[in-house]
Amino acid sequence: MATKPKRTSTGRTYENAVARQKSVRKPSRPDLPRAAYSISEFCEAHRICEAFYYKLRAAGLGPREMRILGKVTISIEAALEWRRARENAGE
Repeated sequence: MATKPKRTSTGRTYENAVARQKSVRKPSRPDLPRAAYSISEFCEAHRICEAFYYKLRAAGLGPREMRILGKVTISIEAALEWRRARENAGE
């Protein structure tokens, strides 16, 4: 007996919804140097989960953030300072 595929709130199957999300993303331009991370990009680059990021931020141990029209980004410089601070905290 076959099981029914999982469906999202829009009625699409889960697999189709994930594939659509990936296809909608704009490809990054390799000729532009990265200037800032989104929170999810920062977490991916530093191999931490977003839940841990928010715990760090709540404890005052997160990186400096830029907020523009409700969007939160973390500059490359802030990420570097955050890494250095975390390295020095272990000493």
